[in-house]
Amino acid sequence: MKLLSVVTALLAAGSTVAFAPSKMGAARSVVSTNMAASEELYIDEERRFLMNLILLGSGALTIGAIGVPYIAFFVPPGAGGGSGGTPAKDALGNDIFAQAYLSEKPANDRSLAQGLKGDATYLIVKEDKTLENYGLNAVCTHLGCVVPWSSANNKFMCPCHGSQYAPNGAVVRGPAPLPLALAHCDVADDGKIMFSPWTEDDFRTGGKGWWN
Repeated sequence: MKLLSVVTALLAAGSTVAFAPSKMGAARSVVSTNMAASEELYIDEERRFLMNLILLGSGALTIGAIGVPYIAFFVPPGAGGGSGGTPAKDALGNDIFAQAYLSEKPANDRSLAQGLKGDATYLIVKEDKTLENYGLNAVCTHLGCVVPWSSANNKFMCPCHGSQYAPNGAVVRGPAPLPLALAHCDVADDGKIMFSPWTEDDFRTGGKGWWN
């Protein structure tokens, strides 16, 4: 009986060991879990890096879209032309070339062109069919109307409030308080008519130009 009891106890112990969880299996489970966590962390880092790049690129594009026009607003436009001035342009925005222009205009003609800052400016053809070395800004110094040239009266006559100017832009009748602004008018090497700022004294008044 004692021998049978011992054998039965040994068999029970063996069964218990056989069905007990293996320590090796537990270790493998822990390693697998750690590897999965590491891979997930690596993927999260990649996603985070990619998202940061996308956000950085979007921010740069937004700042560029806003900043570039803002900066460009404060940068003076290129003068254009070889003489360092602004090309005179016709009503269609085309550059005006002196030879062709003078061949179409009579002596003493005063016709409008686009000048400095886009202002309407008179080109003046002299008696000898050459260009005067200055142009006249067509904006009336009273309230800003564009002053037409009256060849019949040989004067600039403002239709708004009756101001009148001599052929050189000097005031001959108010209420305009000041003469028409001057701009240099030259012909570039490529034949274009060019305007540039008049910074010298006003030859009509003998003093500094009011537009400076």
